[in-house]
Amino acid sequence: MYIRQNCVIGTKSIATKCLEKQVSSGPTHNLGLNQMPGTIFQFYNVILMLEFYPKTNYTLRIHQSTRRSAMKKSVVLLFCLASLASGAESYNIETYRLFGPEHPGQYKHPASITQLTNGDLYIAYYGGSAEYGDDTAVYGSRLKRGEIQWTEPKIIADTPGRGEGNPVVWQAPDGWVWLFYVNRYGKTWSNARVKAKISDDGAQTWSDSFMLNFEEGTMVRGQPIVLNNGDYLLPMYYETGEDREKTASTTCSYFMRYNPKTKVWTETNRIKSPMGNLQAQVVQLTDKYLIAYIRRGGDFLPTNRGYMLRSESRDGGYTWSDAVETKFKNPNSAVDFIKLKNGHLLLVYNDNMNDRTPLTVAISTDGDKTYPYRRNIAGGDNSFAYPYAIQTRDGKIHIVYTTNSRTTIMHAVFDEFAIIGSPPEL
Repeated sequence: MYIRQNCVIGTKSIATKCLEKQVSSGPTHNLGLNQMPGTIFQFYNVILMLEFYPKTNYTLRIHQSTRRSAMKKSVVLLFCLASLASGAESYNIETYRLFGPEHPGQYKHPASITQLTNGDLYIAYYGGSAEYGDDTAVYGSRLKRGEIQWTEPKIIADTPGRGEGNPVVWQAPDGWVWLFYVNRYGKTWSNARVKAKISDDGAQTWSDSFMLNFEEGTMVRGQPIVLNNGDYLLPMYYETGEDREKTASTTCSYFMRYNPKTKVWTETNRIKSPMGNLQAQVVQLTDKYLIAYIRRGGDFLPTNRGYMLRSESRDGGYTWSDAVETKFKNPNSAVDFIKLKNGHLLLVYNDNMNDRTPLTVAISTDGDKTYPYRRNIAGGDNSFAYPYAIQTRDGKIHIVYTTNSRTTIMHAVFDEFAIIGSPPEL
């Protein structure tokens, strides 16, 4: 059996980097792309890139039922490892299709994920008829600990007559679950404000909504972090401009800081840059030193100057430097940046100046000095946008992102070894 480098399905290609090589049979690893509403042969509900190591024996099988009715219901994508060695699964990236057009909210965009105190995973996304639809609402879904099926998404925030956006669901260390989200008051996001809800029963029920920041143009996208002194630091940004296809140069990132003892929110200074910036993602390296990687602002026209930005704080996150360009490409799209339990730093972004593909994970093991370990976790003739990353208590890294013209939410799960390691000799 052979696998070709470009596997054509219908008229599209799954852009894999697999080598054409002979493979042997072996145990099967199910990547979880099941219960699809239509086959990728017909409807292209998902385009998945699997990247393989050259020394690993494998075979890729796409099973298609011979019964026409069954063809419209399921496709199972199987990744088979030959002579599976102990621990080899650490190098796999499992990618699941969670929600598509058949689930509530035809349009689906920024999804966020958190692990609840009881071990459940919880996802929030906003959906509706379109990005600027006034019918958009925030939906929530749960994966109970030990189970494999996510619950049917249900509305957890909806303002009559106003569109919702960019939900961030986050488990706080005191047991509360926070939901931050955008509430749009006009035709563009520059008319938005930020609202919030709190759950004290593990995201089973939610409080009434309350206004977190009523400044026009205020938005949220990224998860908070708990600082070494116990405060929470929530990434915020101030979007300006009335053009839906660009942000003004005055668009800027900042943070809101929460003291759990006094229950008071305060703002940091604004992070400025020549073209504007938005959606900073932050980690803390020492008590005083924090760094943030930030999406560039501007338009979506072709450019050769599309770079991610970076800012830093040297006083514990109270004040921030102006943002400067990095060497990381950025197509005016969201990034995420987290610190792993072992202190390594993980950056996930679109490694492209103009298109939201591929979706790349980079890891630094030397405190942000270098990022030598990189791997594409999605790519091809599609967009893979708005990644949101967490590390669960078992050490697994989870990244959710949207694809297929913002109608589908994907979920990648892997160990750090999938990025920094090399497979064992088989």
